[in-house]
Amino acid sequence: MIQSNPDNRLKSFEEFWPFYVREHSHPTNRTLHFIGSTFGLVCLMVLLGTGILWFFPLGLLLGYGFAWIGHFFIERNKPASFKYPFWSFCADWKMWALILTDKMEPEIRRATEQV
Repeated sequence: MIQSNPDNRLKSFEEFWPFYVREHSHPTNRTLHFIGSTFGLVCLMVLLGTGILWFFPLGLLLGYGFAWIGHFFIERNKPASFKYPFWSFCADWKMWALILTDKMEPEIRRATEQV
């Protein structure tokens, strides 16, 4: 079981990761995150390649838009980025890489066993 400090804030990324994984337990939510992050990455690459600045807000809108739809309408929870923005950003990309390499399922099993 994960222990957090008295004010109920997670103190490290290692504590945060299982919480993040449990908040993304529904496969459709994870898929929406993956799609949004991929679109965000594409927008960043286009921005760097063309210098067209409006690709930056478009990337943020697509990345967070897909993720928040997954949270509000699929998981019915609040995005972790509201309380832990930096760790959530890092965890989004860790999850993206694990989905891309088909290694996310063991993380889900491990996180749900810790509850």
